This record gives sequence, structure tokens and C-alpha cells, in this order.
Amino acid sequence: MTILETYERTHARSAAMHRTALSVFPDGVTHDTRRFTPFPLYVERAQGPRKWDVDGNELIDYVTGHGALLLGHGRAEVVEAVQRQAALGTHLGASHEHEIAWGRWVQQLIPSAERVRFTSSGTESVQMAVRLARAFTGRELLLKFEDHFHGWSDTVSLMHPGDDGPPAVSGVTSGALESQLVLPVNNVAVLERTIAEHRGEIAAAIIEPTGAHMGGVPVEVDFLFELRRLTEQEGIVLIFDEVVTGFRVSPGGAQAYYGLTPDMTTLAKILAGGLPGGAVTGRADILSEMNFTDGAGNPRARRVSHPGTFNANPLSAVAGAAALAIVATGEPHQAANRAALRLARGMNDVIRRHEIAGCVYGQGSILHILLGHETSPPEDGITWNWTGADRSHVPHTGPALTAAFRRAMINEGVDPMGTRLIVGAAHDDEEVEYTIAAFDRSLGHLQEERLL
Repeated sequence: MTILETYERTHARSAAMHRTALSVFPDGVTHDTRRFTPFPLYVERAQGPRKWDVDGNELIDYVTGHGALLLGHGRAEVVEAVQRQAALGTHLGASHEHEIAWGRWVQQLIPSAERVRFTSSGTESVQMAVRLARAFTGRELLLKFEDHFHGWSDTVSLMHPGDDGPPAVSGVTSGALESQLVLPVNNVAVLERTIAEHRGEIAAAIIEPTGAHMGGVPVEVDFLFELRRLTEQEGIVLIFDEVVTGFRVSPGGAQAYYGLTPDMTTLAKILAGGLPGGAVTGRADILSEMNFTDGAGNPRARRVSHPGTFNANPLSAVAGAAALAIVATGEPHQAANRAALRLARGMNDVIRRHEIAGCVYGQGSILHILLGHETSPPEDGITWNWTGADRSHVPHTGPALTAAFRRAMINEGVDPMGTRLIVGAAHDDEEVEYTIAAFDRSLGHLQEERLL
């Protein structure tokens, strides 16, 4: 039986639910990355590092809420906090003490967080950060980097230079596209030249500090420091998009890990303990563009408006505060990083035994699986060792092979996020050993079908 036939046979209820969903949602899904052929999984419940689909199949989960669940599913402290608050009110239509506690945790952990404004998502946080930067500087251009993802708003829609067609920017106005400059990463010469050509026009530069695709295309640390130097020199607001890396690379995010403080930071995912929630944080003088009055208490002639029905809602606030209290100990990072390193080393051993091209690499608790490309294996078992001349691009597993790989892994009881494993503190030795064995069997099935 083929990988595809096994997947279809063992997920009949998911297939039936997807057929119903096709008459409700475009493509039958509610998130682009949940689209999967021939049909996506429908999951019924989850606990710790595992989840169970509607057909009763048990899976080790490496999607982990698209990266939001560093602590795993159903962490007791978070669940209890949400249950207590749900009985008191899910939306109070007023300020409340829990939002202050939540904001204090952000200030305590994130070096750039002089002030905090909560939103409902990472996309909203990025949109607000860019608007604040434009208001603060009086400039309009946004500098960003190829393939770096900052949500789906018009503000940051370009992924590549001259990208003016589907799928990423269909429906976006020409004015929004013209206000974005997209550069290759890890190329200081191009960065310097672009800033010089647009001197006095660039409001902000935004970057995923570990690299595009959750670090799949790593940013070199020296490039980050040069970016900080140049933006500071030219009065350009530097924004770290830490929606993924915030509270994951370290309790204080990538900026604390690297010792490099941006002007603003956008946050989501782990921030809200698994519930919806985002934040824009940063320098007090920049975030004061939202203030109704100036420093003397006079009404501001112009300000950045920011409504939002579910901003800092009490459920997200208590979940976020409970999660960040645990994050602050550093213990979840130690556990997740330890599991990720064991996984990477074990999976790279499997790749060598199968004598196929590829490797597993990553940073901290996010791993990337590269299949079908010749590359040097990580010397320490995990750190990317790309020897290509172009440091702004690295190869990736093709879409057809990615889909087949994920089906094979699901058939073996493991759910990766495509060719990513987002590892959490709940992944213990049992899950690590099982995953390496499942990876071994999956590669064998792919080779049998001549897909590798």
C-alpha cells in the first residue's frame, strides 16, 4: 500500500469532514497552511506533546499551535487561569488588572519593551509597528527582506523584489507595494547601497531576526549588527518581528539571545499562552505616537489611532501571564532545546544511514528538514552548515516531496509542520525516540516509492 493510500485509509472521517467544509470555506480550510492534499487532518483533542484526530489516531505534535505552544497542549497553570477567568467574564469592556500583569511580564522579559500595546494577532502588531514608525519619522518607505514573513496585511505583502502578482499580493494596491523595498538578507553591500539611495525616505526596517521561514534561511549575526548600526545611523526605526522567536529563542527572545536591542518588537504566539493575542512593544517615544496628549498634557494635533475589540481581553491576558511566568524560569527552553538537539542528531544519523541527500538543522527548538539536496551535515548536529556562495538563499524541500513526507510521517504517528518540527518543553525522551524511529521508517517508504 502506498503512502497516499495508507493516509486515505486511516483518515476516513477527516476526509468526510473536509468534503463538508468545502461548501463552507474557500478550499475547505480556515488557514492557508492547513490546506493539505488530498485533505487535511481534523483533530479532536490534544494534551502535552500529543493530539488525537477524529479517526482516533494518536500523533506526536510538532505543529504545536503554529509555534504558540512552547509549554505543550493543556498546561495545567494556563488551563486553570483561563477557567477561573471564564467564570468571571470573557470580555469586560473595560480595563482590568490582568492586562497590567501581562504587560509587566513583557517588560520584564523583552529588552526593547519600554511600552507595550496589545493586539489580537501578530499581523495586527506588525501593521501597528510600521504605522508608528511612519508617524514617528514622517517617512513612508519600509525596508524588508526576501521571504521574511510578517503577516498578511497590505503593509508587508511583498516577499520578493518586483513581486506584483498572485498569490502573495493579489488584491493589494499599487501604492502599498511601492512603499516596500525588498532586499536579499546577509548582503551588507546591497543594504548599504539601498539605504544610501533612499536616504531620508525609509521609515523602518523589519526583519525576522533568526531568518525567513522560522529560521529556515538563517540570518547571519554579523548582518544583524550591521543592520542595527546602519538603521541607527540613518534614523530608521528597526523592528524585530519576534512573533515566532519571542519567548522561544530565549525568555527574552532573539534580541536578548544576541544582545541586540531593536527600536520596536512585534510579538504573538507564545505571548498569549495558546490563546489569540499579539503585542507591539518598544521605545516609549515611538509608542507615544498613540498618546492623546503631548508631554505637556496638551491634545495632540495628530496621533496614531488603535481600537480593537479584543485587545488585551482577560482570557488572553491571564493565559499569557501564566505562560510567561513559566517562560521566565528558562526551564521550558532548556527542555525544548535539549529535545530538539537530540532529534536533530538522531535524524541526521538516519539520513546518513539511508544514504540520501539532505540534513536536519535549526536553532534552539525549531528544526528544518532538508531532503533531496546535497549539503554538508551540521558539525554539531544542528547548526546550519550551508557552504553555497549565496548566503541569502538556501535550498528547500520541494512542495511535492514535502507533502509526501508529511503524509508518511502522519502515517507513522508524527505530525510535522511540513518539513519543520516545532519542538516544545513537553516533548520528552519517549517522543524523541519515537520520532526518530518514525523518521527512519518514513524515509524508507519514500525511497521505496522512488520519491527520494
